[in-house]
Amino acid sequence: MHIDILTLFPEMFDGVLNTSIMKRAQDREAFSYRYVNFRDYTTNKHNKVDDYPYGGGAGLVLTPQPIFDAIEDIKQKSESQPRVVLMCPQGEPHSQKKAEELSKEEHIIFICGHYEGYDERIRQELVTDEISLGDYVLTGGELGTMVVMDSVIRLLPGVLGNEQSAPQDSFSDGLLEHPHYTRPADFRGHQVPDVLLSGNHAKIEEWRHYQSLKRTFERRPDLLEDRELSPKENAWINEWKNR
Repeated sequence: MHIDILTLFPEMFDGVLNTSIMKRAQDREAFSYRYVNFRDYTTNKHNKVDDYPYGGGAGLVLTPQPIFDAIEDIKQKSESQPRVVLMCPQGEPHSQKKAEELSKEEHIIFICGHYEGYDERIRQELVTDEISLGDYVLTGGELGTMVVMDSVIRLLPGVLGNEQSAPQDSFSDGLLEHPHYTRPADFRGHQVPDVLLSGNHAKIEEWRHYQSLKRTFERRPDLLEDRELSPKENAWINEWKNR
């Protein structure tokens, strides 16, 4: 995978991209990236990338010309048709499902905006995906892009080392992840559940599924609204409801 990051502040990414899993992913050649400072594509003498909005209002709006030219330049050099992701509060909420979808792409372009917003023609003519991290506003799109990149890159083949790690994450099967325990089995009087020490893998898997469903029922019941429940899952949920 190759990622182009359109940003006015490329230095914000260095720490995130060059440590931990992201650094490992690069070392294993799972992905490459390039910063594209779209200010370099401006055609006005002051290198401005923003202007006042038509109709008045507070703040400044990113102008279309430098972003159009930057993306057109990238596409001309690309060997595949890239997905163009706009980070914005109006976009679809980011999810594990979206991360899995994007992880199958060969080329992604992220647009990181600043100021009050984007000229609408950027959204209409260039963008394939609009993503939001939640119902709040950040100063710019850089932090959101880092989050989405991390969620996508960790899913690329060979990045995590243990190929079972990603499928067992919260949301991968529509449920929150089950509790985890490690040594010691007795810590200050708090015991690891006996089933995890039993060596009975079928019982362990059943316990983990039970706990995963229970945690989702208690903390994120909205995730169960469209889930097709098995008879056993329905019985468990009825048990919790009747307590």
